[in-house]
Amino acid sequence: MHWVIPFAGALSPAAAEAASSLALPHLEQLLARLTPTSRDEADDLSMSAPHERVLARAWGWPDLADGLLPLAAEAARTDGLAVANDGRGWGLLSPTHWHLGAERVSLTNPAELGLDEADARVLFDALLPLFDGEGESLLWGAPTRWYLLHPRLATLPTASLDRVVGRNVDLWLNTHPDAKLFRRLQAEAQMLLHSHPLNEARESRGQLPVNSFWMSGTGLPQPAAEIPGLVMDDRLRGPALSEDWAAWSEAWVALDQGPMKQALTMAQDADPDQPLALTLCGERHAQRFESAPRTLRQRWFGPRRVAAAALLQSL
Repeated sequence: MHWVIPFAGALSPAAAEAASSLALPHLEQLLARLTPTSRDEADDLSMSAPHERVLARAWGWPDLADGLLPLAAEAARTDGLAVANDGRGWGLLSPTHWHLGAERVSLTNPAELGLDEADARVLFDALLPLFDGEGESLLWGAPTRWYLLHPRLATLPTASLDRVVGRNVDLWLNTHPDAKLFRRLQAEAQMLLHSHPLNEARESRGQLPVNSFWMSGTGLPQPAAEIPGLVMDDRLRGPALSEDWAAWSEAWVALDQGPMKQALTMAQDADPDQPLALTLCGERHAQRFESAPRTLRQRWFGPRRVAAAALLQSL
């Protein structure tokens, strides 16, 4: 089994304070029995998030450039779309709300919009004529997952949605030469959505209008190898993106009492035919731990003590 935990740590002072007060006994006992192995290091301004880089390696993808992990094509496969390697890149278009603040424009998590299929279809159909250029296709996947195909998306790096939600959009606006076409399409989409009757109806119901989209996961489709036993547990994602550190702490406690307790039991059984791995991912780095034969020191003195809070803050 290999557990991958995205958003295990975050960089804000509030997140560090929440991590410092966490009691995660099963995680600490598990880490004491595992051996730290590979570490993925970048920074919090890399376009691809650490958990996405971990997943790409697990799938056996080549060493792709930052922002060119073709997660859009992979998500499209999961949504049942036919993904052909015809030279066109894929991009995930996430309908969302851009909030204009006093000093910055921030992006709302699409999952918080309450966008059902009926409303999403209306907006998708309204935007469809904009994406009718040469070599261009806009495809439906789900209410908050639309897909764009275009040859230029094969080499256009984009920032992960997980990077941008709740942050200043200006940090992530693309300056790549091929981005000009898509910035124009986005501006046209924003003008169309601004006056769309559906958004007026949403606002009258107290819902946020859908006034833009974010494109991510670009690149050429890659074959994805089967990964038996890999579990991507993303229950920390929603609270972290919302910066709800109380909910994030509660989710960590649930993780500790559930999957981490299960993993600890497996580690204690020490079945050599069932290797165990855990990868904790933060905003910058990802650290992998693996089961290994106990050292002489461990046999004499027992497992070492690991402080989970310090580890989570180091990610």
